[in-house]
Amino acid sequence: MLQVLLFTGYFMISVSAEGGVDVVLSCTLVEEARGLGEMRGGALERTPATLVLRGAAVAPDQLLETLPPFIAPTDPDPEAILIEAKVSSPQIPDGDLLLHADCDEKEVECEISSYSPQLYGIPNESSPAHFIVSLQIKGGGLSMSLMLQTLGVEGSTLTQGRLGLPLSQTGSLLTQVVFLVFSKEPSVSAPLNGDTVLNCGFRQQETSLAEEVSVEWRVQHHGEGRKVLNMRTGLSDVEERVDAVQVDREGSSVDVALLVEEGNASVTLRKLKVSDEGSYICTVDVGLFNVQQVIQLSVSQPPRVSLSEEKLVFQTEMPQKLTCHCKKYYPLDAKMEWLSLSPADTESTVLQHHNSLSSHRQHRDGTFSLSSHLNLVPFSFSPGTTIICRVSHLAMPSPVSVSLVVEKPEPDSYWMVVGFLTTTVVFFYQVMR
Repeated sequence: MLQVLLFTGYFMISVSAEGGVDVVLSCTLVEEARGLGEMRGGALERTPATLVLRGAAVAPDQLLETLPPFIAPTDPDPEAILIEAKVSSPQIPDGDLLLHADCDEKEVECEISSYSPQLYGIPNESSPAHFIVSLQIKGGGLSMSLMLQTLGVEGSTLTQGRLGLPLSQTGSLLTQVVFLVFSKEPSVSAPLNGDTVLNCGFRQQETSLAEEVSVEWRVQHHGEGRKVLNMRTGLSDVEERVDAVQVDREGSSVDVALLVEEGNASVTLRKLKVSDEGSYICTVDVGLFNVQQVIQLSVSQPPRVSLSEEKLVFQTEMPQKLTCHCKKYYPLDAKMEWLSLSPADTESTVLQHHNSLSSHRQHRDGTFSLSSHLNLVPFSFSPGTTIICRVSHLAMPSPVSVSLVVEKPEPDSYWMVVGFLTTTVVFFYQVMR
C-alpha cells in the first residue's frame, strides 16, 4: 500500500526540550483508494496529517530559546495522523535551511511513503514499520529522504485507524530517523564541455553502521534511462576494504575515501555533452535500506554572435543584405532581433520588417545555429546610422549585441582617374602649342 504525505502550507518551528528545534509540517496522507479493486484506476485518497521532526540540529546562534517545544494535544484523536520523528542520530544536515525556509518565503514540500526494508525472513507483528520522508525546499536548497522506523510503545491503548499502528498516549506515532540520503544542490546547471559535481550524501545511525555500502548513479532523459556508475565498498573476511567500481559513462567518478569516511556519494562528470543532460538518480544501499535522491542536470552553452560584414556603405541604387550569425548554442531557444540608432536619436528602434530567420541547424555535438537576415533597401539607412543585432539566450545573463555604422560612400575612383587623365592631356596640349 502506497502512503504519501504532501505539504499543504503549514510550517512551524519551536525549541525542542531535548536540544535543537522541533520542525512541524502540515502534510496530507495519500493512500491508494480502497474498494472496487482495479476499477478505481489508481485513484488516491487524501487525509490531513502532521509531521514533527524532533530535535533537529541547528547552529548555536540559530536557537530560538523563547519558543516552547512542540506539545502534543492533551485530548488525542486516534483518527488524526500525527507522526513524531526523533532526529538525534543521524542528524539532518543543514537544519538551518529548514529553520529559515519560511522567512525566506520558500516552500517546504513534504512527502512520506511506506517502505518495506530488505529483510531476511518474514517480518512479524513485533517488527517495526518503516516510512520514507522526502523533504525538499523549493526554489533551491536542501533535498533529502529520511528513513523512519517506528518505536515501541509500552502499555498503548490507542491505535491509528488508517495505519493500524500503536500510538503513544498523546496520540502520536513515535518514530526515529535511522538513515537518510540528501543533496545540497538538487538542481545543477553546467557548461558544455566543462566538468561538474552532482551532490549526494548519506548518514546512518552510529549504533548500526553497515559494513557494506553500494552507490549507483543512473540518468533518465526523454523517457530513456542508462547507468552512469556503480560502486560497492565494504570489509572482507580479513577486515580489509574491498572496492568494486563499474563505470559506464566515461569520465565519471566517485571518491571512495570520501564515501567511506564522510558518507559523500557525489559523482564527478567530466567533459559534459548535451547527452549528459537529464535527471540523475543517486541510490545508496546500506544494510536493510535502499534510498534515492534525484538531481536535475542541465547543460548550456552561449552562442557565438557575428555579422556577415565588417563594414556597410550607404547605397542609393542597389539593395543590400546583412546577416547576423548565432552559432553553436544550447539549449535550442534563442531570440534574435535587429535595431537601428540614428545619430539624432538617443534610443534604438526595433526593426520589425525586412528581416527573416533561417531554420535551426543542429550540429553533431547537439548544439544549434541560427541566422537572421536584414534586407536593406536604398536610402533606408543614412550614413552614421548604427545597425545592431541583439541575441538573447538562456546561457547568457544578459543579451549580446554586435553592430556596425553605415558609412558615407567614397568618391567614385573611376571618374577621379578619368578627370585626372583629362586634366593631364589638356595641360600637355597647352604646353605643346
